[in-house]
Amino acid sequence: MGLRVFVLAGEPSGDRLGAALMRGLKTLAPDVSFEGVGGSLMQAEGLKSQFPMEELSVMGIAEVLPKYFDLKRRIQETADAVVAMKPDVMITIDSPDFSLRVAKLVKDARDIRTVHYVAPSVWAWRPGRATKMAKVIDHVLALLPFEPPYMEAAGMECDFVGHPVVAEPKAREAEIATFRTAFDLGDAPVLLALPGSRRSEVERLADVFGAALAQFKAKHPDHRIVVPSASHVAPMVREALANWPADSLVLDPADHAPAEFAAHKRAAFATADLALAASGTVSLELAAARTPMVIAYRFNWLTWQIMKRMALIDTVTLVNLVSDTRVVPECLGPNCTAETIAARLDQVSMAPEAQQDAMRLTMERVGEGGDSPGLRAARAVLARLP
Repeated sequence: MGLRVFVLAGEPSGDRLGAALMRGLKTLAPDVSFEGVGGSLMQAEGLKSQFPMEELSVMGIAEVLPKYFDLKRRIQETADAVVAMKPDVMITIDSPDFSLRVAKLVKDARDIRTVHYVAPSVWAWRPGRATKMAKVIDHVLALLPFEPPYMEAAGMECDFVGHPVVAEPKAREAEIATFRTAFDLGDAPVLLALPGSRRSEVERLADVFGAALAQFKAKHPDHRIVVPSASHVAPMVREALANWPADSLVLDPADHAPAEFAAHKRAAFATADLALAASGTVSLELAAARTPMVIAYRFNWLTWQIMKRMALIDTVTLVNLVSDTRVVPECLGPNCTAETIAARLDQVSMAPEAQQDAMRLTMERVGEGGDSPGLRAARAVLARLP
C-alpha cells in the first residue's frame, strides 16, 4: 500500500501551500494518495475535498460567532475522517484555530503522526503557543529560517522549507513593457501603494496613505501611483482614490482576465521604484522584486496598547527580521501619520540602494535559488516519517 496522507487547508494561502506540497509528494512518492479539505488548487492536484474549504475562511470574533456551531461540527467531522482513514501522516496547513482543534481530537483518538505547515509567530508574541501546540503536533514545516529553534525548544521536530514567495514567477521584460503601455505610464517612475488586502486594513489606511502620497507627489510630481488591489477590496480602494493624487490608478482583477492581471501585478512590482505598503508578507513580495519600501500600519488604540506590551521584537517587517537589519522604515501606530510617511518615502527615494543588500540577503535566506518550497516541504515530511 502506498503513502496515505490526510491534508487540511482552511484559506487560499494554505490552498497554495498545500497544492505545492502535494506536487512535491507526488514527485518523491508517486504512489501517494490524499484525502482531506482544500480549495481549487489542491483539488487540481487530486484531492477530493470533504467539504468546501471556503466554510473555514472566516476571521475575527464577529465573523466566527455566527458560524461557531457549524465550525465545531466541521472540526469533529474532519477529525472523524482522519481517524477513519488511518493515514501515515496528517498535514494541517496554517489556520491554527481550526487545524489544532482537529489535531487534538485526532491525537485523543489514535496515535497518528501530525505535521503542521507554517509555524506560529511565537518569536513576535505569545511564545506559549508553541508549548500548547507541541501537545498535538509532532513536526512543523517553517517558512522562515529563524523559526526551527523556537519549535524545537517546545518539543517539536521542525524543518525550514522556504517561503512560497521564492516560487512565484518573476516579470519578464515584455510584461513590463506591456504594463507600461497599457496604463500609459511612459518612462515615469512608479510608486506602488498597497493599503492591505482586508477591508479593515483599507478602512484604516486609505486616508492616511492618500494624504501621505499627496505630500510626496508635491515634491516628486513625476511619480505615478499604482495600486494593485485584491478583488474583494477593489471597490473600497476606488472610492478612496477620490481623495488621492489625481493620476493614481487601480489594478483591479475585475478588469482583466486572471492571467493578464497576474502579469500586470508582477510587472507593477518589478517596475516600481518605490512602495508604500501595509505591514505583512507583502514586504517579501517587494523584496523579491527588489523594490525599496516604507511600511505603515494603523491599529485601534486598544490593540496598539496590547501589542506594545506583548511584542518580543522591535520591528514587524520581515525584510528587517530575516536580514537582521533595520533598513526598511516603519510608520506604526501613533507614527502612522501622513507627515511621517511622506518624510520616509522621500528619504527612501533619495537613497533606494540602501535596502538592496538587505532584500537580496532576505530572499537568499528564505530559499531563493534553491529547490521549490513545496518540494523541500515534501522531502522534510518523508524524511521524518517513522
